[in-house]
This record gives sequence, C-alpha cells and structure tokens, in this order.
Amino acid sequence: MDLLEFARGPALQVASLIFVAGLIWRLVHLFLIPKKIDISEARFSGERSGGLRTIFSRFLHHKEFRARTANSTMLAYTMHIGLAIVIFGSAPHIMFIESFTGLSWPALPSVAIHIAAALTFAALLVSIGRRMRHPVLKLLSNFDDYFTWLVTTAPVLTGLLAVAHVGARYETLLAIHILSFNVFLIWFPFGKLMHSFLAVGSRYTTGLTFTRRGAKV
Repeated sequence: MDLLEFARGPALQVASLIFVAGLIWRLVHLFLIPKKIDISEARFSGERSGGLRTIFSRFLHHKEFRARTANSTMLAYTMHIGLAIVIFGSAPHIMFIESFTGLSWPALPSVAIHIAAALTFAALLVSIGRRMRHPVLKLLSNFDDYFTWLVTTAPVLTGLLAVAHVGARYETLLAIHILSFNVFLIWFPFGKLMHSFLAVGSRYTTGLTFTRRGAKV
C-alpha cells in the first residue's frame, strides 16, 4: 500500500470515526452537564427573542469597538469565509462529501477556489504573526490556539502546493494534503475548532441569560 492509498483509505476511515465519535462525545457531555436553574424573577419576558437576536448581533462588535477591532474582524471573516468557499465550493471536496453523504451541488470556478485559498492562507499567516506579537494575545494563547492554527493551515498550504504541483510529485502532495486533513478531523472535536458547532448555541444561551436579567444584548 502506497502513501496515497493509506491516506485516503485506512487513515481517512480512522480519522472520520474519531471525528464523529468525538463530536457525539462532546455534544452528549454538553447536554449532560447539570444546568443551573435561574429562580430569580425575569426582568424581561422576551428571552427567546433576545437569544435569537444575539446570534446575529455578535457577527459584528459593538459600534464603540468596531474601529479598534476592524483588522481582527477582517482577518476572522477572511479565514472563515475563505475556508467555507474552499471546503464547500471545490469540485474534489464536493465529490468527497458526496461519497460520504450522497449530497452534491455545483462547484465554483477553479479560479475562485484558488483566490479564496490564497487569501485564506495569507490571513492565517497574518493572524499567527499578530498572535505572537500582540502582548495580550500572546499572554492568553496556549497550545490549543497554536496547534489549532497549525492543523487548519496545513491542509490549506498542502492543497495549494498540490494544485500548483510544487515540491513533489502530485500523488505525494495529494497524499500529504489528505493526511493533513485527517489530522484536522481528529483534532476538530477536542480543540477550539469545535466552536464551529457550538458558536450558535453559545450565543443563543448568552442572549437568553442576559435578556432575562434585563441587560441589552
């Protein structure tokens, strides 16, 4: 068995199993955590509307902080939107998703995928440089932050190299790309990448709690 067969065969199968099992474990654990019952009198009755409003209001910082956080906001949106375009817009990725789920949709033009991947990679480089230079971010950062950045950046970089046929034979580059994606899948449920699944629920809960207490969200 050569490297490419191993990467898209046994390695991908094991990574997918760990990914699914990890997601289930994290979500079940989350729902089984004892919930603190708020017995105080509600100051506002529209908790659910406040929770829904918070989901969308947190897409931007409060206007008082937007000027100071403009650069970090732009980086965050570039990375997230770029990754979404690359993952869900590339023809090979759509075929991969279809092989697992049976779902398929039209692919975006290759040039759009290449531009999105390049912008995403550039934003990832700028973000890690900012994290390492900014005194507060540097102080708050831990292994999870840096390793999550690494396992996110590796598939983007190896994908760009594979498309450009730079560094090695295409089959080798593709194998390395798939292996880096396998590592991404394995780490996903256990690191900060899990926020992709938890962000909406977390925002809703925050909005629910603070609206009940009469705070503006």
